[in-house]
Amino acid sequence: MQTPSFDQLPLEWIRAFEAAARLGSFTAAAGETGLTQSAISQRIGHLEARLGTRLFLRQARQITLTPEGEAWLPHVQLSLEGLRDSTEALFGVARNRITLSASSSITELWLVPRLARLAAETGADIRLRTMVVTSGEAKDDSIRIRYGAGDWSETHRIPLYDERLSPVATPQLLSTGNWQDLPRLSVSGPRPDWRQWSEQFGTSTTPVPYLRFDTFSSALAAARAGLGVLLASLPLVEADLTSGTLKGASTNVLTHHETYWLLAAKERVSRRQWQQLVACLSDT
Repeated sequence: MQTPSFDQLPLEWIRAFEAAARLGSFTAAAGETGLTQSAISQRIGHLEARLGTRLFLRQARQITLTPEGEAWLPHVQLSLEGLRDSTEALFGVARNRITLSASSSITELWLVPRLARLAAETGADIRLRTMVVTSGEAKDDSIRIRYGAGDWSETHRIPLYDERLSPVATPQLLSTGNWQDLPRLSVSGPRPDWRQWSEQFGTSTTPVPYLRFDTFSSALAAARAGLGVLLASLPLVEADLTSGTLKGASTNVLTHHETYWLLAAKERVSRRQWQQLVACLSDT
């Protein structure tokens, strides 16, 4: 029996194997690498033929690693990681452009105050792209910032901050009476609203907000103008609280399991750049 040759294994075959093994799906691996599902399957088939062993058990709706595939995977991942790191170190292949995709509110209130440090740390050309919810999630080269529980498929993901909410208003407005009787501002979106606040702390659901906004930043502008009490994300209004523009109306704080996450596919950012992004943008 002829011994199989392991010389010059095509790198694209190995990358297809690593992606499929990590994601647990040929379809997901195709989406990540920009190939078709059949192309991923074909490359892995060629790899198995060259190695002379099965790497995956293929079932109707799922794939699982064979013992041989499971044993080989960490060595493949370590080798690919070393190749990326050494290429960047030796040839300066660090990406010189960072595109951040985020909502207008998170861009204004969280990213902008941190951009100077990010630019200094990375030396990159930084581009900000405003996320439009109705446009869907088109694939692009951006590093995404999204609100949720962290259950995304990106290799790199970390929360920007721990979500905490509490009512805030201008000192002048709060001086006019009990804050629970003052006008309330409402914001659409994924954060808890006044209903959840009332359920948590047993307060009245009235007065019903008569001003409603579709972005947090616009609602915050209304709060700064003294138009009402805002159930605010405390990390996003820290500067206003520190400067005295706004003041906390209650000592109660509503915690929430969801928050904004920084998300990046490993192909979009080098390990060093990811560390820089985390250092500059994450407060957890």
